[in-house]
Amino acid sequence: MALDEPEDRVVEIDEEDEWQLYASAGYAAIEPSFEEEEAESKEEEVWFDGDDFDLGGKSVNWDAPPCPAPLGIAHVIKLGVCDHCLSRIGGPRISESPSGSAIRSQAYERDIELSTKVLQDICPLCENLFEDVDNIVDRVFESLSGVEFSTMQFGIHLPKDLVQEEDRIRTKYGAPGSNPLKGSIVEAIHNNIRKLERKVDFVKERPDVMVLVDGLTLRVDVDVRPVFLYGRYRKLSREIPQTRWPCRACRGRSEGCESCNGSGLQYVDSVQDLIGEPVKQALDADDTSFHGMGREDIDVRCLGSGRPFVLEIKRPRKRRYPLSDIVKMVNQNGTSKVEVDTLEWCNKSKINNVKQSRSEKSYTIRFRVGEIGKEADIIEAIQSLSGQTIEQETPKRVSHRRAAKIRKRKLVSIENIQVEDQEVQLTLRCEAGTYVKELVHSDDGRTNPSVQSAIGSNCEVIWLDVEEIHAE
Repeated sequence: MALDEPEDRVVEIDEEDEWQLYASAGYAAIEPSFEEEEAESKEEEVWFDGDDFDLGGKSVNWDAPPCPAPLGIAHVIKLGVCDHCLSRIGGPRISESPSGSAIRSQAYERDIELSTKVLQDICPLCENLFEDVDNIVDRVFESLSGVEFSTMQFGIHLPKDLVQEEDRIRTKYGAPGSNPLKGSIVEAIHNNIRKLERKVDFVKERPDVMVLVDGLTLRVDVDVRPVFLYGRYRKLSREIPQTRWPCRACRGRSEGCESCNGSGLQYVDSVQDLIGEPVKQALDADDTSFHGMGREDIDVRCLGSGRPFVLEIKRPRKRRYPLSDIVKMVNQNGTSKVEVDTLEWCNKSKINNVKQSRSEKSYTIRFRVGEIGKEADIIEAIQSLSGQTIEQETPKRVSHRRAAKIRKRKLVSIENIQVEDQEVQLTLRCEAGTYVKELVHSDDGRTNPSVQSAIGSNCEVIWLDVEEIHAE
């Protein structure tokens, strides 16, 4: 169908004709008739049914059946649809859909002049985005250079107006059930990645890497997902915290200060770094986060089978490493301070399991008594606390980071009470969340009853050990 081109005409008018124009515009008429108003409105009315395409100054303004009807295919070809989009909207959804070039060739055979009637070079459905698939794949693997992965979650962000226009055209002129643009682009990228002979599985949950592409700028954002290790640690030193402790003077600034010798840390070593640094180096990661089942004070050892923890390794370039080798590296790095027996890979859900556990714990504590009485009396007084439920107001030493409230905790058992001169040592098992030091010295009466109130003499804690965490 030939398209009508507007003709440029120059019309010369004289003064009288010019006056007539002004008159018809209402400058000379006092009150135009109803018939004149109706005729004028009909001349100014512009008809539009929402199906017009204004492409390069040309217009397509006819109704066409949807694909795969020959007229429908011819229509979308005239609109400038590319071969990729012609394939997905031009035929029925079958396992082996005809290629866009094959559909186009058949259409050209039916209409030898069809190729001359294409209105534009830019596909109105994808804006030629399919031509950038190879470029996108190259950018993805450039961003993932040096990163080990076997699973990927892929997404693409497309401009809203493009998605809406593509949906409108595809719905009206595409074959029933034809695939939308976003899903088709993602599938094309998936296929190109598979051709690279990279063993990559595309998943929706727990991917090794997450890739998001901006369909407008072709920017590629890559998120290397963390890996997680579960184990138990024994803390053998009374001089290190569980996690990193920022310097009090500089508040952990990267450049540090004189007080922390440029480390930014109040304590150079921590359980987190003594375990995490060897793992970080082995997996070539950026950083680690430490998630423990509770925590112990800096001056408290954790013995027995150790405290359960999950180590989160952030942005690892390697995702697998022999666990036996990691255990050796951790124990060599933490000599006389921290050690682990076994480690195992886990997923993120393990963090919640560790954090939410309310396991009972066994402690050994040694304290000094102000005025010592008879050994038998002291043992009897302390033993009387076994099986009792105590009330503990938030200790003064943690009041700045703990809610002010009274906590009820049960003392399951007290055993192995030893009295030596002015010092007493005992082993106790108690409910999770018990403040054991305060149980002994009472924290100025904030813990009731306490060992101090039971024996009637001031108590001063010398040391405390976590003997066992009774976690399953």
